[in-house]
Amino acid sequence: MLYTELLKLWDESVQAMDAKDWQGALAKLDQISEPTSRTLFNAASAHVALGQLSEALRALDFTMAKDERLAVGFFQRSAVMMQVDRLEEALTDCIWAQKHMRENPVIDYKQLGLRFKLYSWQVLYNAAAVYCRMNQWDQAHDVLLSATQERGGGGGRGGNIEVALDNIARREVLEPLAVPEGVVFRPRKQDVEQLGHRDFLGKPKVIQSLIPNDDFGGFEPLRMQKPGFYEPQMDGTPDSRYMRVKGPYMARGPGQITVPGGGTVFLFGEEDRDGMVTVIYDGQRGLLPVSMLEPAEVKTPKNKKDKRVPSGIPLPPGLQPPSRPRAQHSPAALPRDAPPPSYNTATHTQPSAEEPPRYTANPASEQSDDSAQGAESSSLVVKVHYTYTVALSVPLDTTYQQLREQVAHKLGQEVSHIRLRHKQHGSRVLTPLCEDMTPGGTVQEVAEAGRATLWCQREDPLQSRTIHYQMVALYDYVAQGPEDLDFSEGETIDILGEVNEEWLEGHCAGNIGIFPSCFAYRENGDLNQPWSLSSLQGDTL
Repeated sequence: MLYTELLKLWDESVQAMDAKDWQGALAKLDQISEPTSRTLFNAASAHVALGQLSEALRALDFTMAKDERLAVGFFQRSAVMMQVDRLEEALTDCIWAQKHMRENPVIDYKQLGLRFKLYSWQVLYNAAAVYCRMNQWDQAHDVLLSATQERGGGGGRGGNIEVALDNIARREVLEPLAVPEGVVFRPRKQDVEQLGHRDFLGKPKVIQSLIPNDDFGGFEPLRMQKPGFYEPQMDGTPDSRYMRVKGPYMARGPGQITVPGGGTVFLFGEEDRDGMVTVIYDGQRGLLPVSMLEPAEVKTPKNKKDKRVPSGIPLPPGLQPPSRPRAQHSPAALPRDAPPPSYNTATHTQPSAEEPPRYTANPASEQSDDSAQGAESSSLVVKVHYTYTVALSVPLDTTYQQLREQVAHKLGQEVSHIRLRHKQHGSRVLTPLCEDMTPGGTVQEVAEAGRATLWCQREDPLQSRTIHYQMVALYDYVAQGPEDLDFSEGETIDILGEVNEEWLEGHCAGNIGIFPSCFAYRENGDLNQPWSLSSLQGDTL
C-alpha cells in the first residue's frame, strides 16, 4: 500500500473522529491494508467510544504486536481490561507500561502525533485500581504511596493521589484512568498538506517602475509610485518590532535620542519622509534614522513551551486585557509467559550521580503507628511551584534560610539564585519569604492545615540596562509574539521602560520583552493602586 494512500485514509479517519463519527472513522481505518501501531490504536479508541470493548482489546493486541514498547498502549489496554473484569491481565499491563517508561516520570507523545502525556503516577494509579477490585486494599495503598516518589510533573498528580488515598481508606473502588475520548494519533500536518496538488510556477506578474535607477528586486503587483523614493510594500506585520542599532548614534536634533552601537530598540512608529522612525530605548522615546537599524533576532526561551494562543491575549481573572501596542499602519504479541518486572525494580531504582535531583520518599514504614503519628505532627508538607511542582516534608521549626537551602538542593540550584514567596489566605499578593523581613521566622508561620504552598523563582540579574523598579506577576502570561515576555505567577519582573499606558517593557529570567501591565503589581506597593506613567517617570527622576 502506498504511503500517500495510508496517509489520506488516516487523515480522513481522524477528521471523522473529531466529528464523533466513530463508525465512519472505523470504515476508513478498515480500508488500510497495512495498518500501523498508531492507526490500530485509533481503531481501539473508536471501539471504546462505541462501547465495543472486546473489539477494542483485539485492536490493542495488534497494536502491541506492531510496537511492543508502546507504554501508552499498555496503559490504555489495562483500563479496558478492568472494564471487562480481566484483573490479572490488567495488572500485568500496568507492570509492562511502567517498565517501558524506562524510569522516565513522563513521556510526551506529541512528536508521534498523540496530544497526550503519560505520567508514571497514572500507571501506578491504575495498578492501585486493580488491587481495589481484587479487595487487596493494603497493596493498593502501598502502590499509591510509591507514586509520591516520582519526580514532579504536574497534571494534577497531588490532588488525584490524595483523593484516591481517602477513597481506599473508605474501601471505595477507584475508577481507572485512560487516554481521553477523541485523543488519537494524528498524521503530521506537513505530510497531509503535501497530498494536494501544488503550483510551483505561480502566476506571472509585471513590474513597471517610474523611478530612475530603481534597484528594487522584489515581486509585487503594480501600484502607484511615490515621487522621490520607492518603498516596497510588505504583506502583514513583521515578525518582530525589536531592532538592533548598527553603530553608535548621537542625537542631532529635537526629538532624537542617543543610542550606543549594538543596542536593541523597540520600533514604535513608522518611517516618516525624512527617513526617521520613532523607537523606545531604555524607557525613553525618540527618533532614529531607519538606515541605522536592522532586525534583531528574538529567540523563544528553551525552558518555555510554545503555548501561544493565535487569537488574542489570555484573559486574567476579573480583568480585561489591553489592546496590543501598534502603530497607525503596520507594514509481535507480548510474551505473556515471561515473568513481568516487579514494582520495586520499576519504580524504586536508585538515581545515578549524573541525574538531576528527583523526589524522594520514605519506603514502606516498619515502625509502629504511634511513632508515625508523632513524626507527622512535628512536620509539615511544603509544596513549591517552580518550572515543575515539588513537595518536601520539613520540621515545623525550620527557618526560612534552612528552607531555602533544602529547596535549592532539591531543585539543583544555588541558594543565592532563588527567591521564595508565599500567598496569604484570601490575598493575591505574593510576599517574599526571607530572614531580613521576618527575623527568626519559621515555616510554621506560613502554613495552613499542616501544609504550605510557596512560589520559587530563579533570579538572573540584568547588567546592561537600567532597572527602574520591580513588579511581581499576578498571573501566568504566555507570549503572543516574538517581542513578548514570558513569565509565570509569582516571578519578579525588572521594569526597563514603558511602551504606553497599558504595556511595559521588562526583564525576567534572562529575557527581555513587553507585557500587559495588568498582569503584575508593583512589589511593596498597593495591589489596588492602578499603574500609571507618572510612577515610572518619578522613578526615572
